[in-house]
Parts: sequence; structure tokens; C-alpha cells
Amino acid sequence: MNHIIIEKITQRAAQADKCVVLPEGNDGRILHAAQEITSRKYAKVILLSDENQVRSKAKELGVDLAGVEVINHLTDEKRDEYVDMLYQRRREKGMSRDDAEKLLARCIYYGGMMVGAGRADGMVAGSAHPTSDTVRSAMYCVGTAPGCRTVSSCSLMNTAVPEVGVDGMLIFADTGVVPEPSVEQLADIAIAAADACRTLLEIEPVVAMLSFSTKGSARSPAVQKVVAATEQVRQRRPDLMIDGELQLDSAIMPEVARRKAKLSAVAGRANTLIFPDLSSGNIGYKLVERLGGATALGPLLLGLARPVNDLSRGCRASDVILVTAITATQSIAL
Repeated sequence: MNHIIIEKITQRAAQADKCVVLPEGNDGRILHAAQEITSRKYAKVILLSDENQVRSKAKELGVDLAGVEVINHLTDEKRDEYVDMLYQRRREKGMSRDDAEKLLARCIYYGGMMVGAGRADGMVAGSAHPTSDTVRSAMYCVGTAPGCRTVSSCSLMNTAVPEVGVDGMLIFADTGVVPEPSVEQLADIAIAAADACRTLLEIEPVVAMLSFSTKGSARSPAVQKVVAATEQVRQRRPDLMIDGELQLDSAIMPEVARRKAKLSAVAGRANTLIFPDLSSGNIGYKLVERLGGATALGPLLLGLARPVNDLSRGCRASDVILVTAITATQSIAL
């Protein structure tokens, strides 16, 4: 792990004084994490569950929840207000008020609604729920950021090659959400990932739109989609340094870039890699992680009005702590 960058993220979180809801309050890993997050002042923590049950379990585990707020989402005084808010947001999509009531009986959706209503600055969930629930909660309850129509994700990759990216750290996107992005969605993903690079790595993003072709070396509809998305990003965000289509080696290896894309300002120095579809992104980050000895943080959700991040159901308390710090840091920029 690149401890310098992680230390910067946690320092910024500690200074931000943000509030993060951890809805899976009955999970022992979450309780241990809540204690550490509060102790290190990475965020103010709200847990969702029956307070007596949570306090009792914490006592059994030897966890001190001093300073941690516990809310029962089934009896919370804001419940009716949140049901109305969710119903108003989703009724045009066919959701009834009864549907909203049932959905908010589930802690992960109630946590999302707390973020959407501004009661919490972000949410970290997924230790006991599939990614689909975390993403759906974010989309239903929080919504997308202004100018963005796509919820996607990125992985913060700490590789074993310090010469690439930012001392070996790179942003990979999309690694967890959109299976077959359209041109517009691919542009949204690139813009959101670039903003994540600036927020998390504190450096100007250098964005490579990846393909199996470099600058016309192959022709296919898949390549043309990447080219079209690159042009759309340039039109929407002329401030971003972006180029495509680029093969992976052209994007990150200067000696290859000099041969294949010598006129590109991005080739050979990219720190943000945009994959053309979810298959390549998901396989790519897991290959780098499992065979290349990299550490992957995420997938972190992108494109939201306020940060919501997903956990693996196999996560450790340390993962929850770090993702919470990242969530608090993201909320500063948003």
C-alpha cells in the first residue's frame, strides 16, 4: 500500500469533520470499525439498528461505541418524511408509497435516504448486502451529480510498479457497475474517474481511453465508440487532459508511447485508465491485483451527488475504516 497517499487521505478525512452512516450496525466488523473511525476522528459515525441490540453486541465484543450514534431505522422520527421523499423521487418510475415504505424498512436503503436528505455526508455499506443493493440505494436515494447521468465505479490501484501513475497508484474505471456503456456513459465514466483522481490522488488527471487499438491501428465499432467518447469528453470538459484510443502499454509505458503515439500528451504517462466495458475493467483490475501483487481499493461509486461506497461481503474492519476515510474525503469535493 502507498502509505503516503493513504496517510494524506486519512489526514484530510480527520480534518473534514464529516458524518458517515454505516447501516449494517449488527455486523461485528462494522462495530470494530466504528470504534476506530471515531477514535481516529475520520468521521462521525451513525449505525442503523436497534440500539439495545447494538450496544449489547458491542459489549460482548469489547467494543467501545462512545461517540457513535445509533438509530433504529424502523422507529426513527424522520421515517415518514423519508418515505415521502423517496416516493416523490421514484413515483414516475412506478414506485408506490407502499413500495417506498417497504424499501426503507431495509437498513441499506434507509442509510441512503439519510445521505440523500443531507443528514449524513456519505454512506459505506455492503458487508452484509450485495453490490446491487448498494448501487440501487445510491441511485434511488442520493441520485447523480449535476451534469452526470451515469452511476459507475472506480478502483484505486496500488501497483508494484512505482514508475506508473502516481508512485504506482492508478485509477481504473469502470470496474463494477456499467456492463456495456454507451458513448455518453463512457464519457460520464471518464469525467467522474478524472474527478476522483484529482480528489483522491491530489494530482491533475491524465486520462487514457483504453482499447485494443492505438490511434487507428485497428478498426471496429468498439474502437469507434472509444474515439467518440473521447471527443465527447473533450467537448464537455476541455480542462481535462485525455486521449484515446490507446492500448494499455501505450498509455502507461513511455518507451511504447514514443513508438505508437508520439504526438499524444497522455500516452506513456496516464494515471487514470478508462476501460471500454465492465468485462475488461473488472478482469483487468483483478488480474493486476491477483497476479501483479497490487492492492485494490473499491470499487468506489462515481457520479453521485453525495458519496456512497460499497464493501465486499468478505471485508475486514480495516477495509471499512479506510473506505470510510475515502468517503469522507470524497464528500469534501462534492
